[in-house]
Amino acid sequence: MSHNEVKTSLDPKTIETVKATVPVLAEHGEAITKRFYQLLFQNHPELKNIFNQTNQKRGRQPRALANTVYAAAQHIDQLEEIEPVIIQVAHKHRSLNIKPEQYPIVGENLLFAIKDTLGDQATDDIMSAWEKAYKVIAEVFIKVEQEMYHEVSHQTGGWTGFRNFKVTRKVQESDVITSFYLKPEDHGLLPAFNPGQYITVKAEIPGEPYTHLRQYSLSDAPGQDHFRISVKREDSVGHPEGVVSNFLHKQVEEGDVLPVSAPGGDFHLDTENDKPLVLISGGVGQTPIHSMLKTVVKKQPNRPVYYIHAATNDDVHALKQEVQHIAAESSQVKTFTCYSQPNKGDQSDYVGYITLDWLKECIPSSDCEFYFCGPEGFMNHLKSVLYELNVPSQQIHYEFFGPHVDL
Repeated sequence: MSHNEVKTSLDPKTIETVKATVPVLAEHGEAITKRFYQLLFQNHPELKNIFNQTNQKRGRQPRALANTVYAAAQHIDQLEEIEPVIIQVAHKHRSLNIKPEQYPIVGENLLFAIKDTLGDQATDDIMSAWEKAYKVIAEVFIKVEQEMYHEVSHQTGGWTGFRNFKVTRKVQESDVITSFYLKPEDHGLLPAFNPGQYITVKAEIPGEPYTHLRQYSLSDAPGQDHFRISVKREDSVGHPEGVVSNFLHKQVEEGDVLPVSAPGGDFHLDTENDKPLVLISGGVGQTPIHSMLKTVVKKQPNRPVYYIHAATNDDVHALKQEVQHIAAESSQVKTFTCYSQPNKGDQSDYVGYITLDWLKECIPSSDCEFYFCGPEGFMNHLKSVLYELNVPSQQIHYEFFGPHVDL
């Protein structure tokens, strides 16, 4: 992504106008993006086949889009400054099979939503500047995504779009988490993937008017003859029920077929780095972390690993035996569990939430590589703990399930 390429395509006045609207966007960002999604689905209901309607209801998708638009506006003359955001979103788009021709549709509805929300504040000059800026932003995304499509279709065992996979095993891992072992229906090769990456599952659910696309982390190490996803059943407590997770748990059986996209995602373990590794997970956030654990043991047998898992209690603690087996076989791995509400008789190393003092007892020093994943509140808490520990930000890596929001 070249600085000049981005800069020369917009005149100084446009850049100045777009940047001047940043405070307004910050103030009205979510109102604009909520209005945008209303318009988008009204004008193009077929796009409900792509967008996660549960995230819409929870307001996470509008918030994530607002953050991305806000960041792009702020750096419109230097989009390479937000390259990590662009790459992260592009991975999701490639996994969802987003096409270049969908960008103008999004642009048209976004501009209309800006005009609609800001009213008289959205002058002709502002709207014209935003139209030009959106084209530049869209071009950058399309270019990055096309490179990803090319890469994934040219790797051994790779494909674009969706490929049918058969569920060969369905294993209940805890009261709320079930693993699905998936093998290609065409018996072809599987591509390599990086531990921490995800696949998109296309769910065609009887009685549902639209297809549902969901991204699930691969919970097994690369290099097997199968993919494995371990899915938490999202019950309707305080938020909309997880349509797809309930479908997978209650309706999908061994022998059924699921369309799946090739693995993607920018959150993955760096196996070139040999600093001590701290893997921390909360609840079902353990799925990408588990893939990292299984990989590091195989690929870096001398690298010290500290595996810390937080769960409510033993009933919902998945993949426990698998982790215990890995730790028993590999002297490089030390494991710790933290239960917030243990049942009588549950055994854990710590009761409550991960604290700075307890974390210090588990790990050798702050000079480690930290990877973590879990619910948003868990991750916010953990990130502040790591900052208190003075861990350099480049040694902190985390993944959001669903739309990315800033911690």
